[in-house]
Amino acid sequence: MTAPITLVGSGLAGYNLARELRKLLPDAPLRVVTADAGDFYSKPMLSNALTANKTAAQLAMKPVGKMVEELKAEVLTHTRVTAIDRTAKVLHTAAGELPYSKLVLALGADQLLPGLAGDAAAAVVSVNDLADYAHFRELLEGKQRIVLLGAGLIGCEFANDLAASGRQVDVVDLANWPLSRLLPEMAGQYLHEKLAGLGVRFHLGTSVQAVAGEAGGYRVSLANGKVLEAELVLSAIGLRPRLQLASAAGLAVNRGIVVNRLLQTSDPDIYALGDCAEVDGQVLPFVLPIMQAARALAPTLAGTPTPVVYPAMPVVVKTPVCPTVVAPPAMGSVGAWQVERSETGVKALFKGEQDQLLGFALLGAATSERQALAPQLPAVLA
Repeated sequence: MTAPITLVGSGLAGYNLARELRKLLPDAPLRVVTADAGDFYSKPMLSNALTANKTAAQLAMKPVGKMVEELKAEVLTHTRVTAIDRTAKVLHTAAGELPYSKLVLALGADQLLPGLAGDAAAAVVSVNDLADYAHFRELLEGKQRIVLLGAGLIGCEFANDLAASGRQVDVVDLANWPLSRLLPEMAGQYLHEKLAGLGVRFHLGTSVQAVAGEAGGYRVSLANGKVLEAELVLSAIGLRPRLQLASAAGLAVNRGIVVNRLLQTSDPDIYALGDCAEVDGQVLPFVLPIMQAARALAPTLAGTPTPVVYPAMPVVVKTPVCPTVVAPPAMGSVGAWQVERSETGVKALFKGEQDQLLGFALLGAATSERQALAPQLPAVLA
């Protein structure tokens, strides 16, 4: 028998690629190997599920059995790949050796660990998958005072969600305004004001140094000398692509697993996509790049080499108190932000030297201009 095309990972990248493959190769042997339960869910929904009153079970849109049926694939759950034997084209797992014909790494990314001092540092939680969210919901039961590490995209979404659910939220970040990597300062300050209006308290320009246990919760010590009281500490300080498996197998890695425009690694029979992949120097942990990559990789695996193309892909930030859409300028873009603020929103345009539009940030009522502005943007990867 022919060894199956094998996908490692059952997140949005892995399962969407499997769906695209099935359209082109309805009968080819296909195997998905996953370290989790294999249910299909949307990871971006984890950071705004509280106010939607969604439990972890309700976020699982399709159970693994349904995925097996739809994809006509073998799905090995709770199976961690420990090594790749590239010569033999075999995966080593606790369930035994698994041969592959083509291998796709859709490994995702891990939450960065904050590296804190204090006797309760290990009690800091992060939410990176459905099982994490279920654990988080259990810990959150009956608790009102939350300290949140990180005011980036995921941190702001969780802050909005927690505050909207009636909890007291303190957010700590080294930057001077929320979403500092995506928004110019005036736009970030507008988001700050809107989240503060919901009750979120920001501690910016500082960091958490230690978490100590005390009766009924924790004492969170900041670098600026402040001490915050908390019943739960949540970290959302960023993501790190999962590189260990690829690196140990001798594949080229940098910030992500290095792939070419065909999403092919330094081994011609191994590919990577999603949060773990670095495509043309870019690591883009967002939904739209994942969908584009899956649509390109499926025909490549089916025998028609298809380079991935990234059009302009605005990112929707799930902060209902302040609707936000961002299309950040490409790395190394030369230009400047032009920012207009009104009572109802902020419109920030990043213009190049020839006055061409290279990026935008739209907040509040200005998000209505997204459809008109997006077509003016250059492709991220043409």
